[in-house]
Amino acid sequence: MRRCVAGALMMLLCLLTACGQGESQGEELALQIRTELIAMASCSGEMEVVADYGDRVYDFVLDFSYEKDGNTVLTVVNPDMLQGITMTIEQGETMLTYDGASLETGQLSADGLSPISAFPTILSQMMEGYIAETAIETLSNETETVHVCIRDPEQTQGTGSETNIWFDTSTHLPVQAELSTDGYTVIRCDFLSFTME
Repeated sequence: MRRCVAGALMMLLCLLTACGQGESQGEELALQIRTELIAMASCSGEMEVVADYGDRVYDFVLDFSYEKDGNTVLTVVNPDMLQGITMTIEQGETMLTYDGASLETGQLSADGLSPISAFPTILSQMMEGYIAETAIETLSNETETVHVCIRDPEQTQGTGSETNIWFDTSTHLPVQAELSTDGYTVIRCDFLSFTME
């Protein structure tokens, strides 16, 4: 009987230790990725953005480029009727340029979140936001990721604004991200490509 109890306690201790190591590994990896992102001079890539307004859903593909000491530029690649619409963010100023088309879809949250502002929001959260939770997760395409949840430290899960980002554990590049308001995912992003220097 004592051997059974001792064996059960040892198994429980191993499970708890492994769980603790997994969380610790996720935190360490998240902090390492943040350090790399803060140190980068620039990044560029392409992302699919799905914005859910509840009564309607918008789907975009955006090209993005970011320079640490320069501009952030976002250009609509898809849908075709909006192709070429470009937003440039320069030292706090935002300029939207287009030729006969409009990308006014409205705000998704009270703090002004919109589909075109998804990338700057995600980038800012990746580099500066409070990391509330981390976990090592395998996505449906078999990619092993570190899932990083970013939110105000005073908030509980499912309240206010929350950013969830999944980074590939081997490349440290973002794979997907979700922006939520009061527990409802309003923007989902899939990174089709991401390179940084």
